[in-house]
Amino acid sequence: MNEVQVDYPFKKFPDYKVLRHKRNGKWFGLIMLVEKNKLGFRSNDMVEIIDVKSDPELISIIKNSSGLLPAYHMNKNHWITIMLDGSISFEQITNLLNYSYDLTI
Repeated sequence: MNEVQVDYPFKKFPDYKVLRHKRNGKWFGLIMLVEKNKLGFRSNDMVEIIDVKSDPELISIIKNSSGLLPAYHMNKNHWITIMLDGSISFEQITNLLNYSYDLTI
């Protein structure tokens, strides 16, 4: 992933990070800090998440696994939210992020 650009495109949310390809500008990741209640939990605690693009069939299989949710603020058929709270292994996060990268080349 040498050709990655990190962008902060939202004035209202200056800490939100977009991971995009330098060559084509396509997004493959969006890192955000959101309240858990926005993700369907009964908590106002904040949690860091990353949305990544994925295959609709894979999303339908994994979206209700612990730490994986239907995409927050993105197309739920093509994106998935990964909670960055330790519930998903670093290896699985890396695999999903690499897959998103490859899908958006």
